[in-house]
Amino acid sequence: MAVIIITIFIVIASFLYYHFTQYNNYWNKRNIVGPKPTFFFGNMKNAVLRRKSYGHVFKDIYDKYPEERVVGMFMMRSPELLIRDLDVIKNILIKDFDIFDSRGFQFKTTGFGANLFHANAETWRLLRSRFSPLFTPGKLRNMMYLLSECGDRLVEHVARVTQLNLEQDVYDMTRKYTQDAIASCAFGIDIDAFNQEHDTFQKVHSNMFNMSFSRDLELIYPGIMVKMGGSLIPTEVITYFINLVKSVTKQRNDKPTNRNDFIDLILKMREDKLINKISRNNNDTEINLELTDEVIAALAFSFYAGGFETTATTMGFLLYQLSLNPKVQDKVVAEIKEVLKKHDGKLTLQAVLDLSYMGQVFDETLRMYPIISDLKRKSNRTYTIPGTNLSIEKNQLIKIPTLGIHYDEKIYPNPEKFDPERFSPENAAVRHPCAYLPFGLGPRNCIGIRFAFLQSRVCMAKLLSQFRVEPSKNTPRQLQYETRRVVLYPRGGIPLNFIKRH
Repeated sequence: MAVIIITIFIVIASFLYYHFTQYNNYWNKRNIVGPKPTFFFGNMKNAVLRRKSYGHVFKDIYDKYPEERVVGMFMMRSPELLIRDLDVIKNILIKDFDIFDSRGFQFKTTGFGANLFHANAETWRLLRSRFSPLFTPGKLRNMMYLLSECGDRLVEHVARVTQLNLEQDVYDMTRKYTQDAIASCAFGIDIDAFNQEHDTFQKVHSNMFNMSFSRDLELIYPGIMVKMGGSLIPTEVITYFINLVKSVTKQRNDKPTNRNDFIDLILKMREDKLINKISRNNNDTEINLELTDEVIAALAFSFYAGGFETTATTMGFLLYQLSLNPKVQDKVVAEIKEVLKKHDGKLTLQAVLDLSYMGQVFDETLRMYPIISDLKRKSNRTYTIPGTNLSIEKNQLIKIPTLGIHYDEKIYPNPEKFDPERFSPENAAVRHPCAYLPFGLGPRNCIGIRFAFLQSRVCMAKLLSQFRVEPSKNTPRQLQYETRRVVLYPRGGIPLNFIKRH
């Protein structure tokens, strides 16, 4: 019996060893350099064990091979290609986008899988064409009064809580603002996040961006979630958004109103039952998508997720850097005053567009803290990188290490320094277009860039007009990052002092 047990153990151990190492020579055979993979973890041990964020692990690999255009690495057992060369990145994201139109991270082809983050290429094209009109200048102009009201509520909230304690967690404030803004602009509801501490919006968001077992499983076996019909999004999040959409559409009697917001656009499309588009990559066949409650909820999730955590965290990082750089903060405030004076004290859309230096401050913040710290693409056919003999096989997964690029000393000298002048018109004009990728680039970049731009600048203009931010005794001088989050997020929050301006 002992011999049988030992034999079974050896057979199982041998199978597992072969299973997790069978691709270890994949990059060596192709003469592509890269770090040596370890058993099971590949090159992701620190990320899988939650010692570092995935973005920082990719940055480490990027930094280790400064002379290479591409680097071969292993996401657990799966070989992936990390791109360092900016010209190659430009080809992948823009010039040859039709070959790399998939993000390679999909869990369903229907229902909640039809969201703008995870949808396959054809579904994404269909959705993108229909939802782009949400972010026209006219639509954004109509949102200004809603964002302004949310900003005023934020200022009132800060004034109230700082009477008791000057030190506040900056992310807690920006999170409540973005919740209020998205609920109002997208869904036409008032959640009053500043006064209702236990609102469901605040409960459900905490699980939206956590690393889960399903995400780790997808890293080991790319595509397995599609085959299993599983989900990368927690069940309670899916249920919440389905109920939210049902509730809001019921309030509008399933008919579009004159708000012209996200829900109105959905209701107009649902009157046709289907949305469709001619496919460019499949013999000009027609692609159809039925607007079921789950599909609508998936689209609502995309809008909420894209404009909530990313914007709130970016504003938190920005306020943190302004507290450490008072001269930059003074210059931002002086610009706000000058612009408001020019526009008769009104924070109009044009006034926000005139906040050019604030734009530079946001750009530098997103350089140092790109919320999405890496971009992922998958090839849909064999591709030879221009100017090389390197061939990328069909279905090859590609990683673009945004964090590594943003901290490359050859591109950004002294990258640890917060310097908004890097993004002056003169300096930005001479830099490679792929040296700055916080929103991605090319056709599959972030669809909500304009809304995020407007939402965040209204908030900062309102808040900084009334309060000065300064480091508190608990403000960290070196940030640590939460390793269980999909996005870049400061561990333990960022406490700052908010001082009322006189």
